[in-house]
Amino acid sequence: MNETKSEVLVKERQLVIPGDTLATGLDFLPSSGSFRANNEIKSKILGLAKVKDRFVGAIPLSGVYAPKVGDGIIGFITDMQTTIWIADINSPYDAILPLSEAVGEYVDLNKTDISVYYDIGDIVYAKVLNISKSKRIQLTMNDHRARKLIGGRIMRITPSKVPRVIGKSGSMIELIKEKTKCQIIVGQNGVIWVKGENEVLAADTILKIEKESHVSGLTDKISKFLEKGD
Repeated sequence: MNETKSEVLVKERQLVIPGDTLATGLDFLPSSGSFRANNEIKSKILGLAKVKDRFVGAIPLSGVYAPKVGDGIIGFITDMQTTIWIADINSPYDAILPLSEAVGEYVDLNKTDISVYYDIGDIVYAKVLNISKSKRIQLTMNDHRARKLIGGRIMRITPSKVPRVIGKSGSMIELIKEKTKCQIIVGQNGVIWVKGENEVLAADTILKIEKESHVSGLTDKISKFLEKGD
């Protein structure tokens, strides 16, 4: 019996539809947006193919973050090279954080491992500094709000719902912070960090806003929801 040859059949960011075969063989593993069918990995969704090491999946077209210069985002450090970190920013495109934009001091690379600043698995709040024509996204930590996020919980919402969660002049997010006694950082990429006394209530409230963002009188409704959960 011949084993199915293990190979990836799609290119990074290639458009795929539900049922498209992304890879064959057992050397690759399905990630989000995909599933295994016998010796094949198939797409569950309409989206863009994503290949990372042995993992093959698809990112949905709807709900994906489209970066803009100046956006504050939450990113996940997934890899690093000599003078850069690579971050997943909930977008079809990975972002680059150069050493020069991450550390405000001279670093002797012969003596210093850059992982002492940021390591794989770290979560950061950063700013989108530049986007090239080829969609190379560069981040910077040169912002008073930028920092490594430690502890707490991470949640994701549809990026287009972020303004509703923040509210007019920050009114909605300040209400949630006050009632839950939590620190909350909302990334424009739909990734949110919550840390504090009542993280569960804060997270439930944010998900309620996302679900009911179209409802009029939402602020009053959320205020009552927070009072009940307090």
